[in-house]
Amino acid sequence: MVVACNTATAHAVTALRHQHPGVAVVGVEPGVKPAAQTTRSGRIAVLATEATARSERLAHLVRDHAAHLDVRVVPCPGWATRVETLQFDGADFAAEVQGTLRPLLDHGVDRIVLGCTHYAFLAPLMTPAVHGRAELIDVADAVARQVVRQGGTGSGGATLRLEATARPERLAAALPALGLQPLAARIVAVEQCLR
Repeated sequence: MVVACNTATAHAVTALRHQHPGVAVVGVEPGVKPAAQTTRSGRIAVLATEATARSERLAHLVRDHAAHLDVRVVPCPGWATRVETLQFDGADFAAEVQGTLRPLLDHGVDRIVLGCTHYAFLAPLMTPAVHGRAELIDVADAVARQVVRQGGTGSGGATLRLEATARPERLAAALPALGLQPLAARIVAVEQCLR
């Protein structure tokens, strides 16, 4: 089971592991450790939802892996909702993203952690602003490697079961807009899950 959300991981992964001891549960956490290991300036930023930014789990990651660095945790209210509603291509939002990045870059941040799984879909908005100045750190590849280590096949032939607390049909409909159309053929179920 992959808890494909930093906020959900921060608040529920321990309970999920306890409630399902026979299931490998892979959480998603902001890439503070790889950012800390690769920074040259000693300055990193973590873009996160408000809940993740306030979480003890993120504070713990920073203490464990980047206490010796200048770490800026930046809450980005509404960004995940923009991705979920597919409203992230307007000029106003692009200006907001640029306005968030500019002071970080001016401060000398050279690693920007995408602390929400939704933010990978915003990378095309961020890349021009950070080009040559900073690297975006996403943990998707690391999560995939962990799934394989936990017993996933890694063969690319896995099936996909989509579950959401509300309007699960929107998940499958969003795949093309998010550049994930190849996944559509692997969907075996789209269901509403209980909260």
